[in-house]
Amino acid sequence: MKARKWFVLLMSSIGGLLLSLTGLSIGWMLGTLFAAACLSFAFPKRSEEELPKGWLYTGQLILGIELGQKINLSVLTVFQSHWFVIMLMMGLSVLFSLLSGVILWRFSRSDMLTSFFGTAPGGLSAMPALAEEVGANTAVVSIIQTMRVFLVILLIPVLVSLWTVHPSAGAAVQPAAAFEPVQLLWTAFLIFAGWSGYYAGKYLRFPAPWLLGSMTAVALVQSLASSLAGQDMIAYWPHSLIVLSQVLIAVSIGSRFHKKMFSGLHQILAVGLISTVGLIAVMFICAYFVSFLTGIDFKTAALAFAPGGIAEMATTAVVLEADSTFVVAVQVLRILAVCLILPPLFRLLHTRELRKDAHTRASA
Repeated sequence: MKARKWFVLLMSSIGGLLLSLTGLSIGWMLGTLFAAACLSFAFPKRSEEELPKGWLYTGQLILGIELGQKINLSVLTVFQSHWFVIMLMMGLSVLFSLLSGVILWRFSRSDMLTSFFGTAPGGLSAMPALAEEVGANTAVVSIIQTMRVFLVILLIPVLVSLWTVHPSAGAAVQPAAAFEPVQLLWTAFLIFAGWSGYYAGKYLRFPAPWLLGSMTAVALVQSLASSLAGQDMIAYWPHSLIVLSQVLIAVSIGSRFHKKMFSGLHQILAVGLISTVGLIAVMFICAYFVSFLTGIDFKTAALAFAPGGIAEMATTAVVLEADSTFVVAVQVLRILAVCLILPPLFRLLHTRELRKDAHTRASA
């Protein structure tokens, strides 16, 4: 049985490697997920052959530390200068994603939790992992999240480049700092903070405490330490760790796929496509009004509003000469807010819906 588990990991990661060669930043996640799902369909496994939970937890811990580290002085400075606009953007993003989830839930065969997690703009790596913890349909969540990311990547850069409203601010992404041995000490400290954050999240009953607890703890430690030091605290955090996180999360989720999870998929995809396009259109319009009212470059506002990933929007900002620092700051803060606020809210709404259904059946 141990040999089978390592075989699944190896073959799934090969799928991630092949898709990553296309240059897609989420290639490792998508390729591994698809390969693991194919293996699960081709060779159904017994319960004792499930992959170790530790693989998923390790991937979530690495992802949590990665997201938490992004709260640096640049992000804090941007937030301090534009806090009202950023709060408005995050609030509207959450509101419209909830409306998109309601549409998917009401007009398809998808359940409430799956609909909300599928439409939440929290990233392809984070949302399926959170959905796994609360019992949502991770296959549907993964598909809808992938659909949204691809639509954002395909549509937003084209629309933004064709519709320029204000001159560009032209800020550039800061280059990576050179490695210094002292960075290893900060890495160890952040790992300890992430580990401690898991226990705090578990005590506070966070969904997916390995992800949300570690992310929150590292974000607090990173922001406080950077503020006190007067400079960004840099950890040694190679890209290979992010690849490892994507592979472990994707293989853990993909290996649990089964055919029943795709029941009613045609209807879900149709409604999901409509709601996703609607979400992108509404966020695009909101970006225009924010740009008009505040004077922020339209390209910058549109990319900051776009419900895509941090890496994709940052890269697009550089290519289109938008203010990439502002774009990254808003994307990072929104993902943190979505991951922290929405899962407990989704679970609360799901509990209320279950109680309502139970009361209706009891009254019948």
